[in-house]
Amino acid sequence: MTDKSTLIASSKRARVELPMPFGWFQVLYSQELAIGQSLPLEYFDQELVIFRTESGVVKVLDAYCAHMGAHLGYGIRDQAGGGSRVVGESIVCPFHGWQFNGDGECTSIPYAKNLPPRVARCEKLIPSWHVREANQCIYVWYHPEGLDPLFDPIEIDEAGLDNADWGELQIHEWDIDTHMQEIGENAVDAAHFCFVHGTPEIPEPAEIRFEDHRRHGVFVSKMDTPRGTVEGRIENSSVGPGLSVVRFSGICDTVLMANITPISGIRSRAKYAFIQRRDGAKTSRVAQAIIDDIRQQMEEDKIIWARKRYLEKPMLCDGDGPFAKFRRWYSQFLIEGCDNDRG
Repeated sequence: MTDKSTLIASSKRARVELPMPFGWFQVLYSQELAIGQSLPLEYFDQELVIFRTESGVVKVLDAYCAHMGAHLGYGIRDQAGGGSRVVGESIVCPFHGWQFNGDGECTSIPYAKNLPPRVARCEKLIPSWHVREANQCIYVWYHPEGLDPLFDPIEIDEAGLDNADWGELQIHEWDIDTHMQEIGENAVDAAHFCFVHGTPEIPEPAEIRFEDHRRHGVFVSKMDTPRGTVEGRIENSSVGPGLSVVRFSGICDTVLMANITPISGIRSRAKYAFIQRRDGAKTSRVAQAIIDDIRQQMEEDKIIWARKRYLEKPMLCDGDGPFAKFRRWYSQFLIEGCDNDRG
């Protein structure tokens, strides 16, 4: 006979059973990593270390030193409370001072008279990760089979540091107990806006496209404002499963970089960065109200996401969005049977 605790554990494990998707994912904002700084990261069910070299280039490695297994993301002595020391283009292991560059090659053993053969041959000793820095964000490519990037992140003009027409990033973050696909499906779920977020009507999808690794959708909805009824427009574009940009227009032009990264298969981190047009005609109160409303929607969605069960064959009606099309598109990023360990 199966005991009650086993049944409960089985039920919890079965709430979402999907493999971790591959793609580009945001791990930090550029402003969070200074020159010569390193930090530990926990994403993709793995321990990583990120560092910015003295030349300003961002590198990511698996976290553990190939010498004796120390974690490279935690410093000691004058580095205590932060990451390990960075010297030139290499990170320094806090345990014995071995240095590794961004390709995972050992560049120095300060006390060795005879280098180990693999070090002497300049072999890669620690797995390295593909990194891109754009849009004031740092992205890492994850693939469970270790394949090189199959597509690239897009440049978001409004997020450029030299774009004087748009303001600074306003950053918010949530950790959510669910698989990323459950979060992504909101992009095609118009009906939930009315019932979860209390909008006066269900937004009308004006356009929805799925093309290779990209997805694009447009919703229009009437919004009541002190100036009367205004037609609002929400344009949502994704590159892969992890990177999305949402453009809101109608009241105060707002761009949202809504990026989701898997911490594990059943826990995701949402990094939301709002950018708003610098426009003296728009009051700061209206601009902030838009951000506050979207943040409130996220808090409401979290209640659903963290407790719902993923249904492989949901019972859909004619008023539901194109869930089947979304899932077919999303499935290209899921590799069944992978254990999400790059080895």
